[in-house]
Order: sequence, then structure tokens, then C-alpha cells
Amino acid sequence: MRAVLAAAAMLLASLAPVVAQTPGFAPVVPGTSLSFPRDHGAHPGFRTEWWYLTGWLRTRDGEPLGFQITFFRSRSGVGDANPSAFAPRQILFAHAALSDPKLGKLLHGQRIARQGFGLAQAATKDMKVVIDDWRLERLADGRISALAGGEDFDLSLAFAPSQAPIAQGERGYSRKGPEPQQASYYYSIPHLKVSGEVGRNGKRQAVVGEAWLDREWSSTLLDPQAVGWDWVGLNLDDGGAIMAFQVRDAQGRALWAGGSHRSPDGVLTVFSPADVQLSVERRWRSPRTGAVYPVERTLVARLPGGERRWRLKPLFDDQELDSRASGGPIYWEGAVSTKGGRGYLELTGYAEPMQL
Repeated sequence: MRAVLAAAAMLLASLAPVVAQTPGFAPVVPGTSLSFPRDHGAHPGFRTEWWYLTGWLRTRDGEPLGFQITFFRSRSGVGDANPSAFAPRQILFAHAALSDPKLGKLLHGQRIARQGFGLAQAATKDMKVVIDDWRLERLADGRISALAGGEDFDLSLAFAPSQAPIAQGERGYSRKGPEPQQASYYYSIPHLKVSGEVGRNGKRQAVVGEAWLDREWSSTLLDPQAVGWDWVGLNLDDGGAIMAFQVRDAQGRALWAGGSHRSPDGVLTVFSPADVQLSVERRWRSPRTGAVYPVERTLVARLPGGERRWRLKPLFDDQELDSRASGGPIYWEGAVSTKGGRGYLELTGYAEPMQL
């Protein structure tokens, strides 16, 4: 349930007459077990899928940076019976962004291509997604390697898992709305140890840090009443991890909510809609789009030991990403911190309702 989903929805909307005549997207159903390394790879029978990395970096001088690297696959429903290599059966997207508080706004890059021709591929047996010179690949030693960037920056990062994946929802079946088919298969890997380099202005800086990987695949979009969503994932200093989301209607009410908390000793608590809330502490207005985002939040979650709260504060306010040039949405995605942790917050549907 991430912002690049909207870019795919817009693309698929342009193909709607053909898609409507081409049923056969794989369904998301409860009771399906996740399997690794297979589920690190692509699931081409499903309509939408993403590999989503976010995290905090630190330079040798101790300066903080935030980053996002996203690879996204969409099955168009077009050309399945067409033997031509030019048929747009699978479309691959990618976004990357760097949050630098010294700059005070995002640096952003993106890629889009139809799968094939040796230029854009998403492997099915393990994680390996390639679009031109961008790539995301799980190596033989279990680390994940990523290369991405834009005109003003590039990212060359390696991610070493320090914890097992979290199967979100009911062992990986994650509801996103009041209807059971409004769901995805979803797992996260928190506390990835990051090392590598960030390139800026012809110079390269060594960085270290910590990241979060989200993996989701689905064939059903969100509830028709949904206009956007809020999502947060936090790596906690005690070794725990928390993810929470809410899907909003036009009045700002939560149509659905959920998430999970894993304690330092590995106890997993899965949230029902009543167990999690994201309240607003402060809003920021974009000087470019006029959108008003609730950039400072309090996350309230009901845990077995009682209610807990995390006050989320952005690394800086202007972490708005405008992807309209590639047919995508305007949304806010930025590095946030809390007492005892750091992570990322995503806010969609505030500039305009998401076209789902």
C-alpha cells in the first residue's frame, strides 16, 4: 500500500477497456504461507507488486540523510496472448529519493520500462529487479545490493539483514479494507544494516545506517471510498519494530487500519483496526502544490502490556515528492524520528484524492 501504487493505477486506467476483457489476475487469499527465497522474487500473476526500501543514513561527519528506493512491477492485462516481445505484459517502475536537511527538499529520480529486451527484468526465484542501470538484487550471502539515483545524486548501498522477516497481518495475508479481497501478501524486514556510498555533485561519501524493506503483492486495489493513506515503519533502538497504517476516506476518517509490533525478544502483536491510531500534532503546507500534510504525528498502539505512544517528528518538513511528470501522484514521504527510534512516514491523498 505504497505511493507508487497510484502510478500503476493511473497507467492501468488508460488500459481499462482491455484489462476489463482480460480476467485472470491471481487472487490474495488467507492461509497461503510465505516461502523464501521464492517470495523475495516477483509474482507476475498478480496485478501489482513492490520492493520498498526506506531508511536513515549517516555520513562520516555524522550528518543524517534519509533515502527511499522503490522498484515496482505491474501486470497490465494487455498482450498476454500476444507472442510479440513488444507487448506490454509487465511494466516496471522505480523511484529513488534522498532527503538532505542541508538542502531542505528531496532529490528525486525515476525509471519506467516494459519488461524485456535485457533492459528491464524482475526475476521470480529470488530478488533481482533491473531497469536500465538501476538494480535491486539479493546476493548469495543474503545481503541486498541496490543501485539507483537521479540527475543530482546516486545511491550505491548494501543491506545486511539482522532479523528475520515479519509476516504482516495473518501470516502474510494483510487486509487493506473492510472487504476480505481488499488485501495483499505482505512482509517486512526491519533493522537492515546499511553500508555504501552516496554521490552528490561529483563527490562520493561513505555512509552507514539502518533501513526497512516492505514487500507486497496484490491484484485488488483499495476500497472505492479511499482517497489516500498514512503509513509508518519504525526501527526501534531496543531492537523492536513497529509498522502502522490507516486508509482514509474523503472526510479523513479511517476506513481501515492495521500493522504490527515485534518486541526485542521476538513477540509479534498484530493490530486490528481498533488497536492503532495516527493523530495529528502539526501540519505543513507545500509552497509548490498547496497540499497540507500532517507531518508531525503521534502513533498510538494497543499492546499486550498496555497502550504505547510514539511522537513522530520529520527530519525536515519539505519531503514532498511530485511524480506527476511520470504519471504518478503527489505525496509526502520522509524520514521521521521518535524517542527511541527512526523510520519513515508516507502520506498520500492530501494534494488530491488518489485515483485508485
